[in-house]
Amino acid sequence: MARRIKKQKKADETLVDIVEVRDQAQDFFEDNQKLIMGALAAIVILVGGWFVYKNFYQAPKEREAIEQMFQAQLQFERDSFALALTNPGGAYSGFLDIASTYGGTTAGNLANYYAGISYLNLGKFDAAIEYLKDYSPAGEITPVMKNGALGDAYSESGDFATALSYYDKAANASDNELLSAYYLKKLGMLHEKQGDFSKAKAAYQKVKDNFPKSPYAADIEKYLIRVSQKG
Repeated sequence: MARRIKKQKKADETLVDIVEVRDQAQDFFEDNQKLIMGALAAIVILVGGWFVYKNFYQAPKEREAIEQMFQAQLQFERDSFALALTNPGGAYSGFLDIASTYGGTTAGNLANYYAGISYLNLGKFDAAIEYLKDYSPAGEITPVMKNGALGDAYSESGDFATALSYYDKAANASDNELLSAYYLKKLGMLHEKQGDFSKAKAAYQKVKDNFPKSPYAADIEKYLIRVSQKG
């Protein structure tokens, strides 16, 4: 479009940058999501082990949920999200059944997150929102991931106002250099797309000032220059 209509050059450049950040988001997901999920799975196993000794009813159920989720996790790691949800193979349950059957367990709770991310990757954003909202995060990292994923789901479904609120929550849920900078940049990009250049600039500036060593700060200056010219 930029080649055909000179007036739209700047708009096209913005769209290119949005696509660029979206590609970065996909790379981020592929590079870090499995690591985060591995850590969460380890927590599930530890918690499950604790229940074995402390709770005669919950412990077997927790252990069973962990065992059932193993095959679905493998399919998730292969990006076979539809299979992970309902039919991972080997007579194992998918994330949907695990979330429903083992809802009172840590593994069942985690299955909600897996299901939400799977639906997000399949483009089923309403279902992604439903399952992500059912997930109860804990600690420093998982609240960031939940809110960020909800931001993605609402953004993809066209509800940009709600997406902005979740990106803001994700960006401010911790001081993690990687995650906070990542969601601040996404927050700025969406504000910019919505024409709110002052808020976009504030988000980009925070990336520059607070997380200068983050990979998402490497090119943040060009975003600051662009919104300064627009605002």
